[in-house]
Amino acid sequence: MDILISGLLLGGTYALIAMGLTLQYGVARIMNLANGEVLVIGALTAFLVYTSLAVSPLVTVLVIAPLAFAASWLVYRILLLPLVRRAKNQGQLEVDSILATFGMGFFLVGGMVFIYPELFAYSYLAVPVDLAGTTVAANRLVAFGGAVLIGLALYLWLNRTRAGLAVRAVAVSPLAAGLVGINVEKTSALAFAIGGMITAMGGVLISTFITLDPSFGVIFTMKALIIVIMGGVGDIRGAIVAALILGVVETAVATLIDPGLTLAAAYTIFLLVLLFRPEGLFGRRPA
Repeated sequence: MDILISGLLLGGTYALIAMGLTLQYGVARIMNLANGEVLVIGALTAFLVYTSLAVSPLVTVLVIAPLAFAASWLVYRILLLPLVRRAKNQGQLEVDSILATFGMGFFLVGGMVFIYPELFAYSYLAVPVDLAGTTVAANRLVAFGGAVLIGLALYLWLNRTRAGLAVRAVAVSPLAAGLVGINVEKTSALAFAIGGMITAMGGVLISTFITLDPSFGVIFTMKALIIVIMGGVGDIRGAIVAALILGVVETAVATLIDPGLTLAAAYTIFLLVLLFRPEGLFGRRPA
């Protein structure tokens, strides 16, 4: 039970990391290697606001959400849309977007190092809570609850609204979506902006219980990539399920075998998915 509860809470953290990249890569077709840096920016903002103004991160997350949405939308329109328009095929777009966002990641890290070049952490809701006989920190429960709410809201939006339906259509086939009157560029910009917003919100929630550094973004990006591929590119359900599986497996390996093998366990699962179900847990098999 300890392993299961701790693993699910860890998986909720991973879901916060991966849902944004799922939208950006699955819909906008942008492999955003600066995804982890956006998460760390959200965390650093929450840290600075909390330590200087004593504002709860639960309030900060409501403020940073629209700011992250606007910033991500501008990044797509100014930096990435020209790459989309000039790309002759999906392969070229992926290469160009990887290079562009890789450079953007360095730019963001440099900005964060200039602002706060040290490890940062703060104490918020760091009180023990008994959950089915297992003691967990309240801040982890809050972050898990946030992941559940964000995932549920995103799933309902994608499946119950016209804008969400357009996003799903573009994720399946941008060409076919354009043929039925969907503005693919605007829809892709919307998906990219929402993805950035979710990632930044995840950073705010995660900052309540882990110590971070401006250079930690690459770690989160790699975790997000593993989860996105495991769950199926563009599928929110798959990202959430894959995140929970990864969290439970890593916790089990750390508890029963060796904490140093958690990364090896994550990549083992990743390789098994690539070998036996390359489209992901919820991805569509090629016709």
